[in-house]
Amino acid sequence: MPTVVIDNLQSKSIHCEDKRESLLDILLSGTDWMHACGGKGRCTTCKAKILKGREHLSPLTRPEEQYVKLNKLREDERLTCQTFISGDVTVEVPKETQLPHLNYSK
Repeated sequence: MPTVVIDNLQSKSIHCEDKRESLLDILLSGTDWMHACGGKGRCTTCKAKILKGREHLSPLTRPEEQYVKLNKLREDERLTCQTFISGDVTVEVPKETQLPHLNYSK
């Protein structure tokens, strides 16, 4: 059972029961996470910085590749709505998508 750790949210751990869920669905099962386009890859509000476990992520999708080319998504970031995991991953919420009612450590 893969685990997602949110490093800058008190190292909150969320266990994944179903590998068919997107990283966004996994995160939403354990905390609030910014997302605006309904998981369609049309914005970057759900992005996460990947700290560990890149090898456990699905390949970049077409929308992610386009955002990388436009410099709206860095190489260490992924759209959580477009990403699926196969093992343990540690992420960080980027400053620009942090929600005001949660207490982040960075």
